Amino acid sequence: MKPNLTTSLVEHLRERIGSGDIAAGEKLPSENSLIEQHGVSRTVVREAITRLQAEGLVHTRRGAGSFALTPPAQDSESNSIIPRTLAQRRQLLEYRMGFETEAAALAATHHQDHDLLAMDQALRGFEAAAGNASQSMSCDYEFHLALSRSTGNPYFSKAVESFGPVMIAMPRQRLETGISRASDRLGSVMAEHETIRQAVASGNALAAAAAMRVHLGNSISRLESEAGEKH
Repeated sequence: MKPNLTTSLVEHLRERIGSGDIAAGEKLPSENSLIEQHGVSRTVVREAITRLQAEGLVHTRRGAGSFALTPPAQDSESNSIIPRTLAQRRQLLEYRMGFETEAAALAATHHQDHDLLAMDQALRGFEAAAGNASQSMSCDYEFHLALSRSTGNPYFSKAVESFGPVMIAMPRQRLETGISRASDRLGSVMAEHETIRQAVASGNALAAAAAMRVHLGNSISRLESEAGEKH
């Protein structure tokens, strides 16, 4: 009986994370709340959280609780504007397209060697994180943060830091493990990041801006595809 209760709770929480009802970086309901809401034991709740941790969908920080995908930065202000719906995630991507396109152009002409190394480290981490949504999201964010810092303009990096990992769009398929389509999507994101990095390294501001615009435009398309697949 208990495994069925655990599986049901896992599926419920997975659905809430995937739909954005519990947004990336947002704290999960407390153990007591889950016990009361679902009529299960504390053991069932803890087993469900452990399974979600193994899937990379939940990160637990001692003394702070469990968070969807990844906890927010300690000083992050993103919780006040967490994008929960597909429409809100699209709006955030549209906003990012505005300032990150210009950030990529500036990075091409202002970057230092250590900035490229930081981008490369994030790219390697992203590739190694295949199948772990939390690590994938974290490395995706670290890539964009490294690029913003390479502009030499602190306002760009502050914009990225203010959101934290919540700024990364997470189509529902990206949260699903063991699905070839999810792997294809991650591969596309990886290739787009590499194109941006190469354009920045080349010093070509126009190419870097174009590569970022393509990446974020494709991210919007991936979200719209998710919306279409739900109907």
